[in-house]
Amino acid sequence: MRNATLPITLILIGVVWLLVHFKLFPDRNWLIAVGLIAGGISVLVCDGITKSSVVTGPMMMATGSAWWLHNDSDLGWSVLLPSLLICLGVLMLVARLDAVPEQRPGKAVQP
Repeated sequence: MRNATLPITLILIGVVWLLVHFKLFPDRNWLIAVGLIAGGISVLVCDGITKSSVVTGPMMMATGSAWWLHNDSDLGWSVLLPSLLICLGVLMLVARLDAVPEQRPGKAVQP
């Protein structure tokens, strides 16, 4: 079976190009916010609850939410950035708890 990466990529680029041309593509800032939130959810789903994912996933979701609030609510970065730092600090403390596993249960340790 041949690799279909190039034809699929060309089709996707063409579709996005046409959607942008006909103004059917959502605003770029909206896509960034949704992409960050979806990425955070996918980290939690794929990795499960681990010391790493408990920080990375929610932080990506918080960053996406902050991006959306900044662009749609005109809330300034002078409020959002300290809020994100507080969120990061709390998540890092949660990751230090003994109840949060180092890696996903059932996953073999790599030498």
